[in-house]
Amino acid sequence: AGVVAIVALCAAVGGVGQGGGGIIGRPIAELLGWLVWAGVTYFIGTRLFKGEATWGEMLRTIGFAKSPGVLFLLAGVPLLGSLVAAAAGIWMLIAGLIAIRQALDVTTGQALITAFLGWLAGVAVGFVLALAFGIPAGIIGSMN
Repeated sequence: AGVVAIVALCAAVGGVGQGGGGIIGRPIAELLGWLVWAGVTYFIGTRLFKGEATWGEMLRTIGFAKSPGVLFLLAGVPLLGSLVAAAAGIWMLIAGLIAIRQALDVTTGQALITAFLGWLAGVAVGFVLALAFGIPAGIIGSMN
């Protein structure tokens, strides 16, 4: 939770140039995205693929996989910010895939399916929050 909180704060600081919605919405989206991604991956991984993780293990591993999100601190930098945010989002997806595979003790293919479905659920939450808080649509995909 501490890693995710730091990422959420970095996202808030990086969202300063995006108005009030970015400052408020990004940290909320980061925290909820973490919970949704961990919850969905836990459910799919343990029910569908008979993975061996606990809810706490999924929260921890997905939380640490979000650590590249500290780069969202640079999101407000012209030109560089959007590239860094996109790179951090891809990095978090790859780290999440590895975390899911290791926590659930499943194959890479099973982890990929699980991570993708969990990520989609997190993006859906991000879209809802973006609409609610007025976050620009271009940064929604980097919320997970």
